[in-house]
Amino acid sequence: MKRHSRDEAIRTHAAALSQHMKASELKKLASLTGARLPTRKQELVEVIVAHLAGNRLRTVFESLDELQKAAVAEVVHSDDTFFAADRFRAKYGSDPSWGSLDEYRRGARPTPLRFFFIGNGVMPGDLKERLRAFVPPPLHAAVNVFESLPSANDRPFKYWNSKTKREEKGTEPIPLAIRESERAAQRELFSILRLVDAGKLAVSDTTRKPTAAAIAAISCVLEGGDYYPHVPPKDKWHDENAGPIRAFAWALLIQAGGLAQLAATRLQLTKAGRKALGDPAADTLRTVWMRWVGTSILDEFSRIECVKGQTAKGRRALTAMVSRRDAVARGLAACPVGGWITTAEFLRFMRASGNDFSVTRNAWGLYIEELRYGSLGHDEGQRIVDERYVLCVLLEYAATAGLIDVALIPPAGARADYHDLWGTDELSYFSRYDGLIYFRINAFGAFCLGSAPAYAPAPAARKAVLRVLPNLEIAAVGEELEQADRLALDGYASRVSEGVWRLQPAGLLAATEEGRSVDEIRAFLKARSADELPDTVERLLCDIAERGVRIQDRGLARLVECADPELAALIANDPRTRKHCLRAGERHLVVPAPSETAFRRSLGEVGYVLATGDHRSPVIHRRRKVGHLGGPPAEA
Repeated sequence: MKRHSRDEAIRTHAAALSQHMKASELKKLASLTGARLPTRKQELVEVIVAHLAGNRLRTVFESLDELQKAAVAEVVHSDDTFFAADRFRAKYGSDPSWGSLDEYRRGARPTPLRFFFIGNGVMPGDLKERLRAFVPPPLHAAVNVFESLPSANDRPFKYWNSKTKREEKGTEPIPLAIRESERAAQRELFSILRLVDAGKLAVSDTTRKPTAAAIAAISCVLEGGDYYPHVPPKDKWHDENAGPIRAFAWALLIQAGGLAQLAATRLQLTKAGRKALGDPAADTLRTVWMRWVGTSILDEFSRIECVKGQTAKGRRALTAMVSRRDAVARGLAACPVGGWITTAEFLRFMRASGNDFSVTRNAWGLYIEELRYGSLGHDEGQRIVDERYVLCVLLEYAATAGLIDVALIPPAGARADYHDLWGTDELSYFSRYDGLIYFRINAFGAFCLGSAPAYAPAPAARKAVLRVLPNLEIAAVGEELEQADRLALDGYASRVSEGVWRLQPAGLLAATEEGRSVDEIRAFLKARSADELPDTVERLLCDIAERGVRIQDRGLARLVECADPELAALIANDPRTRKHCLRAGERHLVVPAPSETAFRRSLGEVGYVLATGDHRSPVIHRRRKVGHLGGPPAEA
């Protein structure tokens, strides 16, 4: 029997039966009609076509069970004529009953579902048009969510049972670590941009990946640190160090978002990046996310290092990064906001909703350890590769940018789906993202994904776990204080003892410089305290808020030295140069970085040039061979 490609359309039912089915298969299918069966192949085709003629087509359809009807509806109301078995299985949980047309299988019989499809699941075009008139549309794919999370997640493991002399399997509960990223990402954005402004982030000029020193610098400003601490491996068989995730992603996000660009070996702020220091972080991050989805700065699949064959010939087979990211973004946009979703459920939902994709067009070129034995071209290998890519996008980029909150465990041993693959015996995990178990789309994520028209930060949940005292101390009371609350307090209050913090002007000012607003701090303290804030605390917060707006960061500037006070006064007051510089003492001028080009040009019109002195600082020299242009006459 001829096999049909997914894109091949069979136009007429009669031609499809005649050309793509054997006489023995037609005989089995025609036996379901109850008519007297002829012996010739063309006559068998006529019996089947007559059985589905006119209103009898609807009668046959109504005889199907619910799952079979859904199989017909999925194809009838799609743009394809091919039955997508994997998508159907993900959506409905099982396959429809097809029966069998195998002539060598004794007692095998097809089900009436076979009337509607030819070969390996292709519906003829004319049959599809007729069915569309009365077949109801299928149900939309839905994703299951949880309102709350368990305290732990079962992690699978294997062990050798000395009594039975065989390998046994079991599970152990591992506590879930919850990371809420909506507010943290917006504060971290300012910290990362200031690191760039200070020239502390170096990246590779070819891959744009951050250096080890840059990752260390970013890790220091992440709230609560990266997802996993650095754990030195016991040996090469027990390396459980997942390495940087958020610290790595930030360096790529700000480049993709157009906030930073490479200058020599270090990142420097672009005009958009400098402007972002004074703009609302939420608007900037939304732009960063949208631009990252559409960029090709780095293929995040390369971060799954155990998969070999990603270079040279294998790289040419990889699908477009933008299409993969867009598929994940569409899947997220279709999920409900505010509920916890398991990663397994999200992966199922992506297949069920048609947002599935493939990382490569030829997975046989990807492998573990050795191409001949460890190739990932089989169905299970391709599935694992595609699913790990989704986990990477979720944990490394969507969570870092603040779109989703995550609940995770250490990646080592978190998933056992790859254990049967050749060459994976020594792997503690398949990818550093294996520990992602749950995620939740927050209000900011809904705004970025287009599910919400606007964004308003969610108010902090109210719970009486703190007592704010008039002496500016904050004490934990009542139920156990959550780790997220402790991290928030550590960000702007100094710890006096276990469970006690003190508000101090220096700490509050440092917090506002890192992107926290006084209103946010006040809202947090009110939400965690059973009583109103004392007057002393309110006065301190108001004072910090006032100090925070009285001095503004206007970016980098160049300090220029003049030969004498008279020259400095001339340039500072000349109509052509004064709008690009400011006086700084008797002989110095300050030129804002965005105005430097215009200042140099205007300075030339006045009759001078900005040069570099012997001590390598900018000095203004009189321009040679220039006529009188309103300043002192130039030398001949």
